[in-house]
Amino acid sequence: MTAPRYQGATVVVTGGSRGLGRSLAVAFGAEGAHVVVGYRTHAADAEETAAAARATGGSATVLAVDIRDGAAVERAFAAVLAERGQIDVLVNNAGVSREGLFPLLDEEGWNDVVQTNLLGTVRCCRAAVTGMWRRRAGAIVNVASAAALAASPGLTSYAATKGGVLALTRSLAAELAPKGIRVNAVVPGFLSTGMVTRMDARVVADKQQGIPLGRLGTADEVARAVLFLASPDASYIVGHALVVDGGLTL
Repeated sequence: MTAPRYQGATVVVTGGSRGLGRSLAVAFGAEGAHVVVGYRTHAADAEETAAAARATGGSATVLAVDIRDGAAVERAFAAVLAERGQIDVLVNNAGVSREGLFPLLDEEGWNDVVQTNLLGTVRCCRAAVTGMWRRRAGAIVNVASAAALAASPGLTSYAATKGGVLALTRSLAAELAPKGIRVNAVVPGFLSTGMVTRMDARVVADKQQGIPLGRLGTADEVARAVLFLASPDASYIVGHALVVDGGLTL
């Protein structure tokens, strides 16, 4: 019987309380990992995610952290290191969107999206990389979006920050690969969970018509891609953006 790919590894998943984050946590738990479920406001949901990860045979704890706050990120990651000794995998999944036409989105709205999606990813990478650098080992997977690859009217701030995540991924990959740290990104399309569930059904239906596979994706399909990118199976893959969108951006 093949041993689980992540047996005993410590995996931090930001934005892990619901949606894609929950699927990621459960998938890593099923592969033997200790999953640290990061969350900002949904404590009960985070506990449910941790319980679901444990039910698969893994172990899990929850971590309250506001990734918009650099000092809070440093404290949170230091607590994980104090408890677990090291972080083997970081999945930067936390993100927010602000829908609205460009002239109507104020600076406060832009700042929230930038501070969370882009700078939050930067902060978490920085907090995790120091320990990985010393061990010359580790994997980071950043969750971007198909919105970064195709025009997304009404989602300018979200698209811009996810484009930034892709650029960050490439540059970090080149810088950190010589230190044994692999950085990659996954690029989900429209999924039947998370932010899409809060969108106008007519918009979702219209987008679905443009997907060659003819359906929305699932969080589990994206989670399997992340499991691959973070694993030894992808040991020679760095700086790659793996698109999981059913052909939406073709």
